[in-house]
Amino acid sequence: MIIYFSGTGNSRFAAQAVHSIVGGDCVDSFAYIRNAQGGEFDSDTPYVFVCPTYSWRIPRVFASFIKNSTFSGSKKAYFIMTCGSEIGNSENYIKKLCRACGLEFMGVAQIVMPENYIALFSVPDKRKADKIIRDSLTDIYAAAKRVKQGEQLDKHKTSVVDILKSSVVNKAFYRFIVSAKDFTASDQCISCGKCSSVCPLGNIKLVDSKPEWGSSCTHCMACISLCPVRAIEYGTVSKNRNRFYNSYDPAEFK
Repeated sequence: MIIYFSGTGNSRFAAQAVHSIVGGDCVDSFAYIRNAQGGEFDSDTPYVFVCPTYSWRIPRVFASFIKNSTFSGSKKAYFIMTCGSEIGNSENYIKKLCRACGLEFMGVAQIVMPENYIALFSVPDKRKADKIIRDSLTDIYAAAKRVKQGEQLDKHKTSVVDILKSSVVNKAFYRFIVSAKDFTASDQCISCGKCSSVCPLGNIKLVDSKPEWGSSCTHCMACISLCPVRAIEYGTVSKNRNRFYNSYDPAEFK
């Protein structure tokens, strides 16, 4: 069973690519996370958790969802993490999560995808993004084949810098950066409600036909990336930056 969390489509794409190899159910965790609920899952085959990398670890909202869920049948757990560059020391924290949930950690695969964190980084243009997506399939399919064969994924090598990124920097990231206060909507807003519907935390409400952000935010960038008229900005840093949403089906790259 594949269970995924995705804000701007990279991890959904990876989950679908894995699914094309291993089969079984492919579950989007969006509704569970939106409703602050865990799930009750049963699978005879290993669980494959697919998610983006937030400050060199799996997103806290996805980790909480896993902790609040029950997993019966197979106890083997694989992790596929999409990222803009690398996943740091994520493996260490995933192992702890698996122990807490009674799951057997079978490894984590790092999948480099187009950068989508507009709040801090520039997003590649379509040509570059398409190439990165196409290239990612080699690693995704390689990991998926090992999952299907029941093999352990290679241990992820880490450095002292990786350890610091996934610990000190990650804590600072959530404390000082992850906030919705800098999101705004311009007069271009057409009141379509797309931003509200795609927010995994239900943090955006339309007030007088314009979006207003609450205090809960995971910085998934879904609202800014999926606005159909580019009415949403994140402070001044997002101005003139590309938006990115991976809406591809992996089959389109075959």
